Amino acid sequence: QVRLVESGGGLVQPGGSLRLSCAASGFTFSNYAIYWYRQAPGKERELVATITNTGRSTNYADSLKGRFTISRDNAKNTVYLQMNSLKPEDTAVYYCNVRYRNTDYWGQGTQVTVSS
Repeated sequence: QVRLVESGGGLVQPGGSLRLSCAASGFTFSNYAIYWYRQAPGKERELVATITNTGRSTNYADSLKGRFTISRDNAKNTVYLQMNSLKPEDTAVYYCNVRYRNTDYWGQGTQVTVSS
């Protein structure tokens, strides 16, 4: 079955960096775009970044351009989210997502907390 497992979250000071990973299984990874979302307390889940199946095309939420970078390694069935210059407002649970056969699949999420 489709499985997504996020990792790499944690507590970081403002201005710091983290790299999140999303390990996928249960489908042909190289055929599908992958999405990173986040959800802050009391807020709706929002789209952070997308990457096409080949990795040649990426897209970001306007507020995050220049700070976050999405990438993938199809040989490892893994997508990454490099987050730099982190701000307290980046605090959220980060999820990866794939739409496989018209069904959305989500990982369990990884908590990112930006605080001094």
